[in-house]
Amino acid sequence: MGKLYFKKTSNEEKSDRRRPKPETVQFLLNYSRALRVVDHKKMKFETFLN
Repeated sequence: MGKLYFKKTSNEEKSDRRRPKPETVQFLLNYSRALRVVDHKKMKFETFLN
């Protein structure tokens, strides 16, 4: 009975193999490159350079 709870369904096995689209990865990388965070005393300033 205990084995039934740990068996993966076919949908769960497919979701393990899912990968993000290259466009999504590129968007996140570009966003992180354009975001600048500057610490000044006890404050943080976030600037998006675009």
